[in-house]
Amino acid sequence: MKPPVETLIEKYRNNLYVMAFSVCKNAHDAEDVVQDTFIQYWAIKKEFESEQHIRAWLLRVAINKAKNKNSVFFRRNSLPLEDYIQTLTFESEESSELFEAVMHLPEKYRIVIHLFYYEDYSIKEIADILKLTQGNVKVRLSRARLLLRNTLKEGWDYDE
Repeated sequence: MKPPVETLIEKYRNNLYVMAFSVCKNAHDAEDVVQDTFIQYWAIKKEFESEQHIRAWLLRVAINKAKNKNSVFFRRNSLPLEDYIQTLTFESEESSELFEAVMHLPEKYRIVIHLFYYEDYSIKEIADILKLTQGNVKVRLSRARLLLRNTLKEGWDYDE
């Protein structure tokens, strides 16, 4: 099974962008990652088992490409995270604060949070995508939640 790339672009472009941005923290680099991911899909001669397999493959490629972007010494056109957040619209102030807190997490925690909460992957699926053990994914999710709880709690303590 190998659907046309146009179909997949329409279906997964936004998901891949959000994942890439969570790793790169840069809008331009995230756009490049998404484009490079679809180019790689188009170029490979691989048949996929199912739609889920394609989605997982695309996310894995996007994560790897985003990590590679981060390893480049000099990144052009970088937009600071705070400036990018100003361009987004959120349903509430809490949503904005949560997004900012997630984006400040270390990369390994940010990725599992995104896959679990925003992409609705199970722990087993995340382990397969990231090539980790299920136990490691659970530990990362637990630590990420603890970091988020502490970060957000500090913000709430200041409000009182």
